[in-house]
Amino acid sequence: MTTPYDAVVLAGGAAQRLGGADKPGVRVGGRALLDRVLAACRGADRTVVVGDSRPTVRPVRWTREDPPGGGPLAALDAGVCAGVGESGADVLLVLSADLPFLDEDTVHRLLGALADAPDAEAALLTDAGGRDQPLVAAYRAAPLRRELARITEERGTLAGGPLRQLTGALRLTRVAAGPLASFDCDTWEDIATARARIREHGTVLDEWITAVKDELGIELDVDTGVLLDLARDAAHGVARPAAPLTTFLVGYAAARAGGAGGEGGPEAVAEAARKAAALAQRWAAEQDEAG
Repeated sequence: MTTPYDAVVLAGGAAQRLGGADKPGVRVGGRALLDRVLAACRGADRTVVVGDSRPTVRPVRWTREDPPGGGPLAALDAGVCAGVGESGADVLLVLSADLPFLDEDTVHRLLGALADAPDAEAALLTDAGGRDQPLVAAYRAAPLRRELARITEERGTLAGGPLRQLTGALRLTRVAAGPLASFDCDTWEDIATARARIREHGTVLDEWITAVKDELGIELDVDTGVLLDLARDAAHGVARPAAPLTTFLVGYAAARAGGAGGEGGPEAVAEAARKAAALAQRWAAEQDEAG
């Protein structure tokens, strides 16, 4: 079972290397960077975003650091003070808003690493070079608050403080990042690289399906192979335009099945696809017989 957690997403940086652009709103694969990060931490009991309020893919609570632009320590403290932990979660997931390839699997790995190390006070992702990523990390709430208070007392302010003052005082466990999980977008070259990567042959379909589901507000795991096979059967057994029309009708039938008091979801899609595929194969058989 996944550890209950709250999330703090830092989205208020100046983005100087992007010429002051609105970095959280920059789109990669048709989705804002912030929305991509919010999708990765959708399992949080409560999510606070530190930055300027804007429409997002799911509801969040908004706050700003004082002063605005005061740096990651000040932003993290603002997020902690804005109500995370009120849900009763003892773990706070801390993320920056510029991680286009962060996914739920990486989040679960961080949470699992912290749960498996009872003496650790934080689990940090490390990048391909072994460098700690304190803004892709899971923290135990009490030690995090303790150290933020200590730094405030020592420095008089959190503004401009380095993150190493926080992580250097905590007992850490580390999680090695996957190939892309720690990739962040600081420059327009990084944005271009991210946009190119999601269009690579091995990932473009998954990226597209995820983007469509987010755009339509759908949380549904569907066997895309079943639908692709159906589209192929309809195209070959009937006519090419039958492929998109048939998959649309399968989705419509599955939605009706759920709305009529039946079992909706992936099972309904699979059953409707099975029926439509069988029909397409009967059409193809008749064509073969005629030939």
